[in-house]
Parts: sequence; C-alpha cells; structure tokens
Amino acid sequence: MADEQLTDQRAGTPVLVAVAWPYASGSRHLGHLAGAYLPADVYARHQRLVGNRVLMVSGSDVHGTPITVRADAEGVTPRELSDRYHAEFVADWERLGISWDLYTSTGTENHAAVTHDIFLKLLRNGHIDRRSSEQYFDAEAGRFLPDRYIEGTCPHCDYAEARGDQCEDCGRTLDPEELLDPRSKITGSSPELRSTEHFYLRLSDFSDELAAWLDTREGWRRHVLNFSKGWVEEGLHDRAITRDLDWGVDLPVDDLGPGKRIYVWFEAVIGYLSASMEWAQSTGQPEAWRAWWEGDDARSVYFIGKDNIPFHTIIWPGMLLGYGGLNLPTDVPANQYVTFKGGKASASRGVGLTIGAGLEMFQADALRYALAASLPEQSDTDLSVDEIGRRVNEELVATWGNLVNRVLSMVHRTCDGAVPGASGRTPEDLALLEVVDEALDTAGSQIHRVELRAALRTGMGAAAAANAYLNATEPWKLAKVDPERANVVLGTALAAVVGVRVALAPYLPFSTSALDDVLGLVDSWERRELSPGSPIGKPTPLFAKVDMDVLLSEQVDG
Repeated sequence: MADEQLTDQRAGTPVLVAVAWPYASGSRHLGHLAGAYLPADVYARHQRLVGNRVLMVSGSDVHGTPITVRADAEGVTPRELSDRYHAEFVADWERLGISWDLYTSTGTENHAAVTHDIFLKLLRNGHIDRRSSEQYFDAEAGRFLPDRYIEGTCPHCDYAEARGDQCEDCGRTLDPEELLDPRSKITGSSPELRSTEHFYLRLSDFSDELAAWLDTREGWRRHVLNFSKGWVEEGLHDRAITRDLDWGVDLPVDDLGPGKRIYVWFEAVIGYLSASMEWAQSTGQPEAWRAWWEGDDARSVYFIGKDNIPFHTIIWPGMLLGYGGLNLPTDVPANQYVTFKGGKASASRGVGLTIGAGLEMFQADALRYALAASLPEQSDTDLSVDEIGRRVNEELVATWGNLVNRVLSMVHRTCDGAVPGASGRTPEDLALLEVVDEALDTAGSQIHRVELRAALRTGMGAAAAANAYLNATEPWKLAKVDPERANVVLGTALAAVVGVRVALAPYLPFSTSALDDVLGLVDSWERRELSPGSPIGKPTPLFAKVDMDVLLSEQVDG
C-alpha cells in the first residue's frame, strides 16, 4: 500500500509548494507557523528527498489594508512598515530553517507586471467589467473606506468586531455592506454609502467549471472540499477587484480615473505565479517556471489556513480558468485554527506567541517538533508554552535525542570508535531494521497525503522501537561477556538511527545536519548502511532539555 501511494511521484516530478503570503503588518505568531509555513517546509523537504523537482515560493504581502491601518496608527508610511516586517519575516524563516526556493514580496516590479498581464487578459476575455456600486464613505475623513477600515457585527455569527472583508470568528468572507452597525476605523463614525465605479471579476462566469473541477478532487481534506462546494452551490458572486486606495498595484488602464488601485485579494494570489517567474529569472532560465505551471505531470500544493480556503479553491482557480493555459491547484491542504487557551491565534488582536518569542524560548528544531506534533490538520489545536516544553522534554529529548546520544556513545566507547560490520545479525536485529524501513515507507506515504502529524508519529514510533530494542538486548552488559554480539547489536542500533534520522529529517533540519559528519548526508528517502570502519566520534547532545520552572516563570514575567 505504501509503495502504491508513491507511484504518481515519478522521479523528477515538478512539485510547486505554494505558501500563504503573510501580511507585512505585524509579527507573525506560532499559529501562522503551524498553519502554513512549517507544514509547507516539511512537505517540500520530503518531496526533494524522494527525488522530485520542488519549487517552494511565497513572499510578504506588502499591499494589504492591514498595513495601511497600522501605518496610519503608527504615523509611518506603508512602505516603512512593510519593509520592517518583511525583514523580520526573512530573519524568522532563516532561524527556523524554512527552505524557500524564493521568498519575495508583492512590492516588486515583476509582481506588478505579472498582475497587469493577468488583469488585461481577463479583461480581454470578458471576465472583468466596470460597474458602479455603493461603497462606504467616511464623511469626517473625506475618503472612501477600504474593507478593513470598516468594522461591525457579523450577520452570520453576531461577532461584534468583524472586518469589512471577513469575520475572524466564524471565518466567513464578507462584503462591507453585509455588516450590521458598521463603523469607520479612522474616525469611529458611521460611514455612508456613496456611488463609486470599479472593475469587477465576473466570478460567476466560472460557476459550472469550478463545480465540475471540485467534483474531480480526490484526497482533499473534507472540510476544505465541503466548504468549497458549499460556496459554489450558494452561487458565486462577482467581486470588485479595485478600490479607492493610494497604496497597492496600480491599474494598467486609466478608465476609472485617479485614486484607484488593484485590490489586494486579487493581486496577492497572483504572487504564486509572479514569484515562480521571478525565481526562473534568477536562475538565468526565464522560461523555467513553465514546468510547474503548464506541465501535465506537475503538481501544485497550496499551504494556507482555513480562512483563506475560498481564495485558493474558488477565486484563484477561477482566475486561472479565465486566463487559460495554467494548472489549477492539485491540493489545498488548509489547516484549521491554532488557539491559545481557547482563543484563536490572531496577529491583529495580539493573541498568541510570536515566532520570534518562540525562538527565544526554544531551539528551532525543538519548536518545529512541538508544533508539528500538534498541527491543526483536521480540527483546531490548542497550544501553550508549557505544552511545547513538555513535548520537547518527554518526546523529542527523551525518545529521539536520548536514542542518538546513547547509541553513538556506546559505539564510540565499545566498538573502537568505528562503525561495526553488518554481518551476523539475528532475526531480532533484522526485525528492528524492518520496523524502521516500514516506518520510512509509511511516513513517506503519509507526508505525500499531507498527513504530517501522523508521519511524525510514525518516525518517532520507529525511534521508540529502537530504544525498546536496546533495553531488551542490553549491549552495555553484552560488551563485558560477549563483545562480538555487543558489536552486532550496536551496529544494528546505529543502522536504525540512520533510518529514523531520514524519517525525521523534514521536521528537524538543524539536528539532522549536525550529524552529517558522523552519519553522512540525508539526500534520499531511504536507510543506507554506513561503511564499516567509518569513525564515530564522541557525540554531543542534539537537544537541550527545557527547564520548565524557568520557562514558566519567564512566561509569567512576560
């Protein structure tokens, strides 16, 4: 079964790993990391190890209205604010080991050019038209209000602080006119509706095609597919793709006059394509992006949070259909929400630990492990600092870190500091290696299906089996009475460590690399026997145990 799951991953298959673009409006929190960025990195690292051609792209969304809202509040320009947080994101990704092929921003000339191309072709194909509509105007401020400058009560769940584009509580996308008791974030006054002209994407043009396409999706997460089909069944509404703004990608036509910009929701999703093209330019092969966007064998997997589902399963596919000739998403494994003590992690509301704060408390691999073990793949997951610390100590350190340290230490001490030979293994020894090899097969299939929590459990299960094997064989005792058998046992345990290391490599890049000089590079998804006689030096611990008393006291002080 495991082999069958991987049959469509032909060697060299182009795999686009498209990752949500974070608003450069504030620090990202652990909910964002667990929701999109860590899962994407784990998946991309595995795809590279099985021999596929991965292109993992994303970038900072520098045009979102959350940026202008915060910039106004701080008295700085949107560019100053977005540049600050873009630099912070880049530093966070480096500290976490996120293996981008390109991380860019929507503020590049390349992105504007690709956005213009998409806009103009949709316009020529009749999928964009001009319409007058009623939009909110703040008379005190003397300006039309972008959607996020409007707050009010959600008509679906009665949440009192819903935004004009989406309710953070129930996740429904909204139009400002749907809000109950709307108010301006600028002045707090009640805005009034005034007529203004904008371009609209005729999303309704694609209703039948999108419905048929969604019916062909196999292996998608149930909540993603059900939500998407429900949207189509309710009837797709045409959506304005311009706004009265002075910050954003400008229009390639002047039909509407001054003071208009392309709205962020339309141009941000184009970033996946523009980033792919930017990457291709950087390699000196400007047409190389086509392998991931036009190839019949190419796969594209979009990593997002569930509040972005309709943009990636309906709106972006609709835009791609209207443009023509480009691949639609293969899978959109949107994660559920991460909560902190019951409240949804939210950058705008300051709920949840920031990535930077998390990296001050924990080693990067330790943080990656604890979050991966708690990924909100099928339901919301509650996180806390003490739960992260517990997982690090009781699982990562006690199971994997302890296994590596004890095996390498005993081989160094008992086997003259060299890898023992592989001959003389008993059925008991071979059974352990079979467990590890089966774990690699199973975990590979699970990661391919984006069941990343399960794959991590599979890898850690193999580590636990190796620990149980050592406890049963007791090579430290054998070394005194049967040195030859002790060498075979330790050689077998070392071979198991090599295999488990592969299974955990997508999750733990730093500690994996720390063993390169001893165990060799992890460059494929398979367990390889080490060459007998290769030196095994005295190891140093891979992970630091978390001092829970200090950790919790820092949390209280913070």
